[in-house]
Amino acid sequence: MGIAVNSFANLPQPHLHDGSLKPLQPESSLGDLPLYEFHWEIDAAATDLAHVFDRMPTLPGALLMDNGQLIGMISRQRFGEYLMRPEGANLFLSQPVRVLNSYARTQYLILSPEISILSAAQQALRRIPELISEPIIVKLSDGDYRLLDFHELNIAAWQLRGIETQVWYEKTHLEMLRHTRMASLGRLVDGVSHEILDPVSFIWGNLKHLTNYVSDLLGLITLYEETFADVPLEIDEYRTNIEVNYLREDIPRTLASLKTGSSRLSKLATSLQNFCHIDEVYPKAANMHESLDGVLLLLKSRLNDEIEVVKDYGHLPPIPCFIGQISQVFMNILTQAMNSLLYFVANAECAAEFAIPGQRESTQNFHPRIRIQTETCSIDGSGNRWIAIRIGHNAPTIPVELRRQIDSGFAETKPLTQETELTNSYRIITDRHRGRFSVVCAESLNQPLDGELTTEFEILLPLK
Repeated sequence: MGIAVNSFANLPQPHLHDGSLKPLQPESSLGDLPLYEFHWEIDAAATDLAHVFDRMPTLPGALLMDNGQLIGMISRQRFGEYLMRPEGANLFLSQPVRVLNSYARTQYLILSPEISILSAAQQALRRIPELISEPIIVKLSDGDYRLLDFHELNIAAWQLRGIETQVWYEKTHLEMLRHTRMASLGRLVDGVSHEILDPVSFIWGNLKHLTNYVSDLLGLITLYEETFADVPLEIDEYRTNIEVNYLREDIPRTLASLKTGSSRLSKLATSLQNFCHIDEVYPKAANMHESLDGVLLLLKSRLNDEIEVVKDYGHLPPIPCFIGQISQVFMNILTQAMNSLLYFVANAECAAEFAIPGQRESTQNFHPRIRIQTETCSIDGSGNRWIAIRIGHNAPTIPVELRRQIDSGFAETKPLTQETELTNSYRIITDRHRGRFSVVCAESLNQPLDGELTTEFEILLPLK
């Protein structure tokens, strides 16, 4: 006797939700993929379900419902396997789907539509081999359910892996180009620094002799004046014209100024050399305090009298590192600190000029300050020593750009075009030096930091 089959039009119709039409991105989620909406009452005939599968060859399976409650899922593959067994068609097609489900019941994976495609693919591939190709159930926020074909998920994951590989390749290529350019610039600046240091060393080396010569000549003039009280009128007039007494006072000051200028120029050239050592292949022991002082010297033109720099240096041993890259990190952080302070000071001046209520009074007693603190510490109780370098400032308001960089997180994988100075600094410390880099804002803690600071960057470097 034949089995009665309902008309296809009278059966529950599967509906395919196309998902997002945007190109896939590494952050794309399951909700962006095509999802099937197909609920099948468990007491309905298996023959009718077979008819639906036959008319819809792309349908991965059916969500089995009992009075509106999800009780399971049967895939097209599992359905076909049981019908192909000896006497399977005669045994199951004439029965409700409940009978088939009692035999074919398997574990199923339920995921949220917000989970990323790559994460979902990893979870799906962890299933036992017999279940790897089974559809995934996607539970919506309203409690409804959808079906995701595993092959759709797998294809999307492979596409994203290809995108990630391409991004990594382009990023690596651009990073190599950037490193090559920076290394060339570093060698150029290093050569200029050498050219500056050579004449400065010559001047500095001869200043000591010049000071002795001038002292001897002034002594000789004094001796002449004491020995020959009556000098010819011509000599007396010449001595008055050149203001010998003034020269006695001003020549030592001039020589001292020359020494100071030569010393500053020498320190500046040395700081440029240290800052440009970015093409080093092996780490070398370096003095962090010298690096910090060198960067401050390079930024001296921007550190006006309004910004106070407080140094709280502890005892630090020489640290094996790539000092040029570490100096770049210090430069990035100090530049951010100065930008925040100058941003707030500029706003304060505008408030004072235009008498903006509420802002003028809050900035009258504000004194811009940057604090640099260093120490040797232990952070995990294991006895391993770390170098801690903390750079903080007291700007009450953080510029929008800096806030965006901090909120976005340093460790996120981003295209190279979206990387920031803080992101590069994070990678230099964590990837290149196996250290730790963090930032704390008083706004996130709802209270001032130590010493009335509002933002503090912390660098931790391991002592080998």
